[in-house]
Amino acid sequence: MIVASIDVITERSDSAVQRIIDVTKHSRSVVRTVLIEDIEPLLQSMRAGVEFIEIYGLDTTPVPEILLAECEKRRIPVRLLASPVANQVFKTEKKPKVFGIAKVPRPRRLADLSDTTGDLILLDGVKIVGNIGAIVRTSFALGASGIVLVDSDLGSIADRRLIRASRGYVFSLPIVLASRAEALQHFQENGMRPVVFEADGDLSVSDLDGMDERLVLMFGSERIGPSGEFSDMAAQSVSIPMNPAAESLNVSVSAGIALHARARRNLSL
Repeated sequence: MIVASIDVITERSDSAVQRIIDVTKHSRSVVRTVLIEDIEPLLQSMRAGVEFIEIYGLDTTPVPEILLAECEKRRIPVRLLASPVANQVFKTEKKPKVFGIAKVPRPRRLADLSDTTGDLILLDGVKIVGNIGAIVRTSFALGASGIVLVDSDLGSIADRRLIRASRGYVFSLPIVLASRAEALQHFQENGMRPVVFEADGDLSVSDLDGMDERLVLMFGSERIGPSGEFSDMAAQSVSIPMNPAAESLNVSVSAGIALHARARRNLSL
């Protein structure tokens, strides 16, 4: 497949144009499709089994061969947007050089986490999407088997910002949006060992390497930490040794340090 042979959308009336405009609206009440942009997120989403309707490029930029090959293998149509059409679609937004429209996968539930074996990450009140995305990537790389988001302000994991921040890995492991009550009940009923990260924890993060059972690693926002309910539920608290002159670590850095300490167990499963 070469760029010259790919159909170019030159008319605003093409049905694909309205599809793209619809998916970029911020006010959608029901989210059934999502725009995924850039090479790495597109490839990772495809490998995670996300179903794509169509892939688009710009007529001024060649579509990378690796993406064309993946689309051909998966029978995903590829078309180009003529520059005037792309300008109408994205207006003042930065135009992605390549993107796709995909169907939003079924939301994952807490029950889906029961069939997994690696550690789980619980983020309580972490709202910065860039931090959540970084934790998703690290969790996948270091063997965590799922993430629970409480009070994240996200309406769906198929959030364009989160997909971008996670580089598409948001679809590669179960990520559950749950209320605080739902998460507390699930972990209490399933007997997993929760540990909470705090500045003055009982244990050091290096102690996690010696624990062979499955853990729930619980993190809160940098400003206030995890809620009292999760702190009270935790079997133990853990701290990360650091320079006392430093106020705190970014939550995504803390999660990365914790997951690295657990990698021997999680990556061997």
